[in-house]
Amino acid sequence: MKSGLPKLCLLFALCLSLATSAGPSMKRRAWITIGDAAYRQVKTIAPDAVSIDSRQLPAEKVHAIVVDEGRLAKIAGAIHQRLGQCGGYMYHGSEAEARAALDRRRVLAPARAYAIAQRELVEPMLAGMQEKQIEASILSLSGFTNRYFRSQSGVDASNWLLATWRELAAGRADISVMQVHHQGYPQPSVSLTIAGSDLAEETVVVGAHLDSIIGIGMSETARAPGADDDASGVASMTEALRALIASGYRPRRTIQVIAYAAEEAGLRGSQEIARQFRQAGRKVAGVLQLDMTNYKGAANDIYLITDYTNSQQNAFLAQLIGAYLPGLTVGYDRCGYGCSDHASWDAQGYPASMPFESSMARDNPHIHTSKDTLANSGNQTAHALKFARLAAAYMVELSSQ
Repeated sequence: MKSGLPKLCLLFALCLSLATSAGPSMKRRAWITIGDAAYRQVKTIAPDAVSIDSRQLPAEKVHAIVVDEGRLAKIAGAIHQRLGQCGGYMYHGSEAEARAALDRRRVLAPARAYAIAQRELVEPMLAGMQEKQIEASILSLSGFTNRYFRSQSGVDASNWLLATWRELAAGRADISVMQVHHQGYPQPSVSLTIAGSDLAEETVVVGAHLDSIIGIGMSETARAPGADDDASGVASMTEALRALIASGYRPRRTIQVIAYAAEEAGLRGSQEIARQFRQAGRKVAGVLQLDMTNYKGAANDIYLITDYTNSQQNAFLAQLIGAYLPGLTVGYDRCGYGCSDHASWDAQGYPASMPFESSMARDNPHIHTSKDTLANSGNQTAHALKFARLAAAYMVELSSQ
């Protein structure tokens, strides 16, 4: 025994050295991609995070890193507090997926001549849209304890939205409503599809995220009303749907409206859906993301995000605002890597845009806290109505061209 002990100790030390050199000691590894500024913040709170690859993308340098999954909530909170970014990273199921995410996709959609040609349809539709409908949806969604992607109340919120959209679609055989179930967490995304006619193989996608969180102490029972982030986006989208369906509009292109699960956890729901679109070779005419629509924190009414979005489609949105919402002013801003679900579609090469409620520097200070309530957005939904009208105009014009 004595003669074998030194060899055993040497072998143990060698194994320990190899394990340390292979990477950080983690309870459960997670692979994420993250922008350079956010990565520098990550290193201050998760020194065991390791960059396994990086690329210089047009907007910034992006890293693929491996980190302890238990640190992700803290990482998201730090990015929000220190950089003023929501989300700020994209979660991946494996190292291979994280590395692949660094390879920017070419834009799949053909160059298109955007036009405004449906005033007779759009103007009466917008006139019939109502703040009270948006308010009711925000209050219902923020009434759940939380809409966390791992909680039962997050599932309950998904079930509520499924029933709400099915009620809107009642009597229309060309409209289908379903939940999209994801592996690894219980909250389903919710999808409503209006079948197109002669251009049905092309899809117009409008989305918002269903889930909500608080930055510190998130749990099954934590109160995370998420009235602005992002019940407001879901409510704006739902009112656009209500008005469009009530008008009897039948699109040439298919319209798919999606409330994504797990946006706050690395854009998991939207990444999976966008990746499935690409793998199936589906054509997408355009993607619009509504993430936070009801807090007017800055001078302009609508801010168009310019990074990880499509410049041609952004110009089209500005044209739509000028044509259908002529009293509103438009600003421009950047929100960084992985800030919302539009980034999932952009990563797959689809033209995406995100109109936002404010400049990033002056966005809602209550998000990711228990104070993200309708009351703290001024007990009004006039601001969210602007985005609902923009979404309706976008769906009609782009699905009919």
